[in-house]
Amino acid sequence: MSRLIKSAAAALAIAIPLAGPVSAHDAGRESVTPTFSQAIANIPGKSMRVVEVDYAPGASSLPHTHAASAFIFAYVLAGEVESKVNDGEVRRYKAGESWFEAPGAMHLVSRNASKTAPAKLLAVFVVDTDETKLTTPVK
Repeated sequence: MSRLIKSAAAALAIAIPLAGPVSAHDAGRESVTPTFSQAIANIPGKSMRVVEVDYAPGASSLPHTHAASAFIFAYVLAGEVESKVNDGEVRRYKAGESWFEAPGAMHLVSRNASKTAPAKLLAVFVVDTDETKLTTPVK
């Protein structure tokens, strides 16, 4: 993937609400790549958006919330990811495991559990079609 496309994907991840967690360019942050976006024909006003989130060893996401209408299904594709949603415990998910985030949830921890191996997850969003911002950092 060219540098221009990667930069555009990172900007899209920040600008579009369903693009997933906040993306940053420094080595300590995740890389978010939008992979699918489609209106759901039999649910007027709703769309499905999918992103891949790549974590370098030791990388993490900033604490964040997602679009108010977003229901999110997260599935670990490779490695191990630690996640904390709302007041729940920090949980470690291995490749093949999953969790969900209900609309309005606060995602306080999302990070690669390993300091030596990469991790990757797939995040599937069902969201209002007109949402324009998928991720908002928690202050």
